Amino acid sequence: MTERRYCYYFLIPAFFILTLFLSPATAGEPSEAAGPGISIIIDDIGYRWIDDRKALELPGPLAYAIMPHSPHAGLMSRLASEDNKDVILHLPMEALDKQKNRYLGPGALMLDMDRSQFIKTLYENLHSVPNIIGVNNHMGSLLTRHAGHMGWLMQHLRAQGMFYIDSVTIHKSVTRSVARKNRVPYQQRDVFLDHRREEKHIHAQFDKLLRISREQGHAIAIGHPHPETIAVLAERLAQLEQEGVALVSLRSIIPEPDMEPSLLLTRHP
Repeated sequence: MTERRYCYYFLIPAFFILTLFLSPATAGEPSEAAGPGISIIIDDIGYRWIDDRKALELPGPLAYAIMPHSPHAGLMSRLASEDNKDVILHLPMEALDKQKNRYLGPGALMLDMDRSQFIKTLYENLHSVPNIIGVNNHMGSLLTRHAGHMGWLMQHLRAQGMFYIDSVTIHKSVTRSVARKNRVPYQQRDVFLDHRREEKHIHAQFDKLLRISREQGHAIAIGHPHPETIAVLAERLAQLEQEGVALVSLRSIIPEPDMEPSLLLTRHP
């Protein structure tokens, strides 16, 4: 009996000592803060059943930007969420090139909208895709230049506790300053992977993504559910460990919002 008590008294302190060294990352996933990291967003999800499903099968914590009111929005959001991937709204906004606006799809935010029209459309868009935790812009080279309209957007996102990722479709975007003014968590895209749908070009852009991540600690890429993009990502993501770079979720790199506690963005544990 004495020997058993001795063993228990010895093991209990040892257990608590071990817990001091076992972080959540040690017990489960590797830490997302150790070394350079990349985050990848796949845009334009919701319209192409086969391509979207293949994009969702890519390994790791990618994020999926789903088009509002798209035919497969609900299912794609559910499948992504069940696989612990982040879902954001791919919010259509008016472009400078009027010819491109025919690709906006339903729910586009336009410069000629008054505040009431704008907020109503935005509200319907946000509620058309379940499980979203943030927003990025689909096109928007015109709208993202206008502080008034972007202010309406940021005020609503702040009230919803959501973040904003600037796709940077134009370098005159005022989104960063407007997000900061409205205390909305903000990040911006560093690399477009597939502006040209050629595997050689996508590989080169992925190399650029890795280089930026090593220079600044983290980088964000945007791609699309093209077969060429999916093929390159399937190959390159499998090699990330050898590159010394981690694939990390969008949610994990969003800065803490400076707002009321009731509006704080919830992070993954």
